[in-house]
Amino acid sequence: MSQQTHRKKILIFIDWFLPGYKAGGPVRSMANMVAYLKEDYLFYIVTRNTDYTETIPYKTVNSNCWESFSENVNVYYADEAHQNKLTYKGILNEVVPDIVYINGVYSWKFSILPLLVAKKASSAKVIVATRGMLAASAIDVKGGKKKLFLKLARMAGLYKRTIFHATNEKEKQDINRVLGQRLQVQVADNLPKKVLPEFNSIEKHQGELKLVSLARIAPEKNTLFALKKLSELGSFQGHISFDLYGQIYNEDYWHQCEDIICRLPENIRVEHKGTVDAELVGATIQKYHSLFMPTRGENFGHVILESLSAGRPVLISDQTPWRELQEVKAGWDVSLELKSRKVELSTKTREEVKGVGLKTEKVEKGTGLKVKGETFEARSPKTGSGEWCQVLRTLLEMEQEKFDAWCEGARRRAEGFVNNPALKEQYLELF
Repeated sequence: MSQQTHRKKILIFIDWFLPGYKAGGPVRSMANMVAYLKEDYLFYIVTRNTDYTETIPYKTVNSNCWESFSENVNVYYADEAHQNKLTYKGILNEVVPDIVYINGVYSWKFSILPLLVAKKASSAKVIVATRGMLAASAIDVKGGKKKLFLKLARMAGLYKRTIFHATNEKEKQDINRVLGQRLQVQVADNLPKKVLPEFNSIEKHQGELKLVSLARIAPEKNTLFALKKLSELGSFQGHISFDLYGQIYNEDYWHQCEDIICRLPENIRVEHKGTVDAELVGATIQKYHSLFMPTRGENFGHVILESLSAGRPVLISDQTPWRELQEVKAGWDVSLELKSRKVELSTKTREEVKGVGLKTEKVEKGTGLKVKGETFEARSPKTGSGEWCQVLRTLLEMEQEKFDAWCEGARRRAEGFVNNPALKEQYLELF
């Protein structure tokens, strides 16, 4: 689209945007999206004039007016008094957007109110990005209010004539499960940064391991679980450091973390390093050997891609879209607990099935093992907390040559994702 007049206008509502960074993934998702697509569309972003959990406005922007953020991207940083129906209606009349793109589900001022105003005062197509908020693990956090709202929203038809943006098939299933099978849901994966950082290795000695986590200190990020895995390593020769970057979201939870940190052996050091600006995440990761983040669930996991892009293998849970990492030497995606799995094998005999450890890979791919009308359960021998300690020891014992091979594997995994031409096509279809 070479001429500006032919470009569609997209009006975005989001609680926090750049230069903010403390809200994490959603901010990164929007920043990447507008940077990736600004040559194709005109973006107008309405957001708060403060960062997440902050009350002091940004010093580098003006409030309650349009700020030119970059080419074809304008941002309206609203103070508390301008986060209302009158302001939003005025913006809709001024911009006359082709598309209203709403981030999130539960925020009254930047999700629900903009949706109500847009449906009443505009003929624009309305798209809602749930940002993983309808995953079962996300709903369970302060679940009472969320479940009540979702029930009322469904009963009232709040999302009629609305298109939902899911970033993967799992999120699409979550949306349909929670809000109804008849909803229109389109899948378009999160967009990455267009340019990967320079790839630099780091010195690695056997018996030395530098781990990092860049996520808020909160139950959903599973910081406590990570610390417990370190405490379960037992005696070993060498030294492990684990630096935590991220806001302390829950003081009681952090106190539980501190209790474990205080009891760790002298050769395991854990330190909370505060927060890090979004633009410095890649450079920060390159100071370490691996990202260690056993998250309870990620809709995308921008910091995981940042780590892979920086050429660092990751040790994460299997509750993210980043799977089968070990096969390409990019990292490990490990189960959070030992799970019993019902599996189906129509071609296996009962004798084969009883050998639970036999051909487990094939067993796990089924959905309910039936042999002569009976159902059996199989356990994967490589799930559970034991594997976390095993991988940590593997990383600890790695020497330079082997570590470099895993760094290269991580970088290749990132390049494969970033260079996928289908990513942009999905958004052109969505918009």
